[in-house]
Amino acid sequence: MPERSDGPAATEAAGARLVQTLRPGDVVLVSGELGAGKTTFVRGAARALGVEGPITSPTFTIGRRYAGRVPVSHLDLYRLEGLEDEDPALLADYLTPDAIAFVEWPERAGTQLPATVHVRLEHAGGDRRRIEVRQP
Repeated sequence: MPERSDGPAATEAAGARLVQTLRPGDVVLVSGELGAGKTTFVRGAARALGVEGPITSPTFTIGRRYAGRVPVSHLDLYRLEGLEDEDPALLADYLTPDAIAFVEWPERAGTQLPATVHVRLEHAGGDRRRIEVRQP
């Protein structure tokens, strides 16, 4: 059943709750329109995993790796048209068995990403969001 968020703090809290079910090697695909709260959700998850310091969308760098109790990989595939024309090793440093990876705009990769969890965020008016978490 979808969860409702009434603002950024609640969206971060939803991300923090999700990590209780995750393990190293898991890949979380985070979808939603621009401004739907994808990075806010990932920030909450990363904080719950012990990441300190700024957590921002890696749109122009494709990915960032953060140190926490478990390493956290944060990818943003928005700028990519797909993975077909990219170096096959592009994501290798991020999708590792020791880290939990969060991938924004995963649809850009087609079916080429392994997924442990799918998260979809949708605008629900103002700062409210609808958050759906599915495990395949």
